[in-house]
Amino acid sequence: MSYCLFICFALSAKSQNYLRGTIRGEKNTFLQNAKIFLHSSKLSFVSSLDGSFGIPSSKFYDSITVNLEGYKSQTSAIKADSWLTVTLKSNETVLTKNKPKLISITKDAKETSRYNPIISDETYFKIVENEFVKTEKFPNASFSLFVNKASYSNVRRFINTQSKVPPDAVRIEEMINYFNLDYENPASNEIFNIRSSIASCPWNKNSKLLYLKTSAKKIDLNKTPPGNFVFLIDVSGSMDMPNRLPLLKEAFQLFVKNLRAIDKVSIVTYGGVVSTWLEPTSGNEKEKINNSLELLVAAGDTPGESAIIAAYKLANSTFIKDGNNRVILATDGDFNVGQTSEKALDELITKQRESGVYLTCLGVGMGNFKDSKLQTLAKRGNGNYAYIDDLNEAEKVLVHELTETLYTVADNAFINVIFDEKQIASYRLIGFDNKRDAVQDVSSEIDGGEMGSGSSTMALFEIEPTTKCSAGINIGKLILKFHDPSVTPAVLKEINYDIPFNKTDSVTNSEKFSAAVAMFGLKLKESPYLNNATWKDVKSCALTAADTKIFLQNDFLKLVEKAIKIYDPGKKKRKNESED
Repeated sequence: MSYCLFICFALSAKSQNYLRGTIRGEKNTFLQNAKIFLHSSKLSFVSSLDGSFGIPSSKFYDSITVNLEGYKSQTSAIKADSWLTVTLKSNETVLTKNKPKLISITKDAKETSRYNPIISDETYFKIVENEFVKTEKFPNASFSLFVNKASYSNVRRFINTQSKVPPDAVRIEEMINYFNLDYENPASNEIFNIRSSIASCPWNKNSKLLYLKTSAKKIDLNKTPPGNFVFLIDVSGSMDMPNRLPLLKEAFQLFVKNLRAIDKVSIVTYGGVVSTWLEPTSGNEKEKINNSLELLVAAGDTPGESAIIAAYKLANSTFIKDGNNRVILATDGDFNVGQTSEKALDELITKQRESGVYLTCLGVGMGNFKDSKLQTLAKRGNGNYAYIDDLNEAEKVLVHELTETLYTVADNAFINVIFDEKQIASYRLIGFDNKRDAVQDVSSEIDGGEMGSGSSTMALFEIEPTTKCSAGINIGKLILKFHDPSVTPAVLKEINYDIPFNKTDSVTNSEKFSAAVAMFGLKLKESPYLNNATWKDVKSCALTAADTKIFLQNDFLKLVEKAIKIYDPGKKKRKNESED
């Protein structure tokens, strides 16, 4: 009996070894999120905020390898009865395999320095606003047709909670294209329709606005290829809030309503562990899929790296040739186990997308929301990204705009505009701003985007015509390049369009509305190109342009009113003082 107790105690003690230590830099700074690989178990862990770690191990003596981007990796022996301090040496030569990509090129771009606020634990890429460019020196401007819509709903979330918006969270092109304005179906057998117009600029009387509208063909939903959808759902502890996992469960249930018998759905979850929650299931088994969603509970840490690999593996195992194979990731983006940096995730997802599986990202939450990570994943995964702040937004993304979100008609699409220096003295692309690291890397290239069925992109240039410019003259040429995913092997296609200098102000109400949204975004960004326009000017422009009969446009007017109360409270204060 005593012998058995001794054996049990020994086995218990063996399984309870705990390896502890701290990861520091050369200047004795604590290093957070360092990846710690335990050799005996082949498992990875990360250091906490103060650089410390605690790892359970079956061995008293073990060894670890520590990696952190920007530092040299280090392998150390470790034992359970002592505290290990690992000091990592910086490695200035560390470069990722994938260089940062530009979403627009206007040449001669310079970095504008300004205060970049930190909002709780949320992360946003530092972006550099496009500047005016002299046409004589740089007549070519290119931009990607990769346009998400996440920025507008995220901006709305801040304003609805009476908070100022981080300037880097404001992406003008995403805000404009959230509304899918003035869609025009392309001609038969064409993939794109292109249209342009020119009007006065509401914030600069010396400039004009050039509107470039691109509309992608619509696919009949009844004729869409079969779908192989893998829901990759974050069920970690950070998702245990009403506007996170419960909202996502309702969102996916809305999506399930449109599934057909030829579609199939799988669910992979990650929260503490990664697991296949639902094996591939036919779209006609809606009750089974919805019940699986309803049973999800949030708990544990966030092993995002392992979860992504598992979801892609499952999608590839059920891959449908000529079908719509897609992972739909739903998360607040707060990965804390495995690869967690944007650059590491960039490399990871670039490898996975080679399988032909697309990626859609749905972001939720606040306080710890990682916008930068979801941008990276969606872009590298040949997919798109939406932020869901309420159930109405979920319905917009996964029901009303289902084909735009999930069915691709063009890959690697980008536009090159060549201005005529005799007609246009200078120009500035509004929005499509680049991340700072992409601008700083002189070898960066334009990165084309995915266009969904029935989607449209409105791009605005602020232009300064020359004295020679007059109606009827072409001010430049637009060249749209893309790959048609329905053709194998992929062939680069090209569409050419001459841009006329039309009669001033012959624009649609939708184009006027897009200018109002741009002006609103520029004001939120505190853009130096707004020429001292006031919030009163923004409101006036919005009231003139918005159609109150359209729900989203009427909602935009309400958003402007709320923003004025946050950013310009003096108006109300002055009114109260006059009453006293």
